[in-house]
Amino acid sequence: MSPDVRHDLDAIPAYVPGATVPGAVKLASNETTTGPLPSVAAAIAEAAAGANRYPDITARALVERLADFLGVAPENVTAGCGSVALCQQLVQAVCSPGDEVLFGWRSFEAYPIITRIAHAVPVRVPNRRDGSLDLDAIVDAVTDRTRLIFVCTPNNPTGPAISRTDLAAFLDRIPERVTVALDEAYYEYMRSEDPVDGVAEAMARPNVVALRTFSKAYGLAGLRAGYLVGPAQLVTSVAKMVVPFSVSSLAQAAGIACLEAGDELRARTDAVVAERTRVRKTLLEAGYTVPDSQANFVWLPLGERSEAFDAHCRDRLVITRCFAGDGVRVSIGDPDENDRFVAAAKEFVTGM
Repeated sequence: MSPDVRHDLDAIPAYVPGATVPGAVKLASNETTTGPLPSVAAAIAEAAAGANRYPDITARALVERLADFLGVAPENVTAGCGSVALCQQLVQAVCSPGDEVLFGWRSFEAYPIITRIAHAVPVRVPNRRDGSLDLDAIVDAVTDRTRLIFVCTPNNPTGPAISRTDLAAFLDRIPERVTVALDEAYYEYMRSEDPVDGVAEAMARPNVVALRTFSKAYGLAGLRAGYLVGPAQLVTSVAKMVVPFSVSSLAQAAGIACLEAGDELRARTDAVVAERTRVRKTLLEAGYTVPDSQANFVWLPLGERSEAFDAHCRDRLVITRCFAGDGVRVSIGDPDENDRFVAAAKEFVTGM
């Protein structure tokens, strides 16, 4: 006889990570192709000498450095084990069983998982045809049970970012009892004309928080460090949901070092943005539909052809991320990796 467990767990899908195939180019997980910035790698090595000690449970040094970096008070910031852990803490902090969590779809696939873990109800709101979030439809979906809305911008996996103007109009229509989480995991890659600054929005409104991560642009996906910024009362509630010691001492030291590496980071993200532009242009010329991405990936809305395209690329040792029936997301790698992907994509078109 087995121990009793929650009977709803079978309905919760497992998070599916990007595949890794020996000898293949991995463009499935939106990682940087290079390791941590040099100055950050040195800080990690130094911190490793103290790995026998527990980390600061509050990540105070990182929180204070983030507050200084962002121009906010320390009580408006909390750190977590990547921004996805903070997303889960946020759901747990604001939702009771049966409450609703809204988000565009497709969007970050962890949203429905972490919502169900907290006994809340995920509500998927279809995106616009160009892959952008339909903010009007999200507003229309708000009910008396809505407690939280995730706004992923730039949106993963489709790429478009919302404008500051559109966000302001959207937030004006959301009741203040509903928390709006601006998930800005790809913030550093944005080069739009009217960009959203989630930190500024979070400090200007009582029901908005911003989530960012060191996993993407800073190249710390393996260390797991992210942060949430918002009104002090919300930040305190989210911090209560943290698993103790979940932000390691190495992650804390690396995060602090990242904030000192502005010039290094800008050069890295500029290179990714240039490749993003080149890859998208080449795909458009080859006949693909590709939304304007503001992240470190591009999206191919291939519908029913998605799995065939993904298998075609894998046969050529290029690993993409397939969302069956919807599309394929392709991370931007280094120029040689991107060339291998583009070549495979062109072969798929000519073979149709």
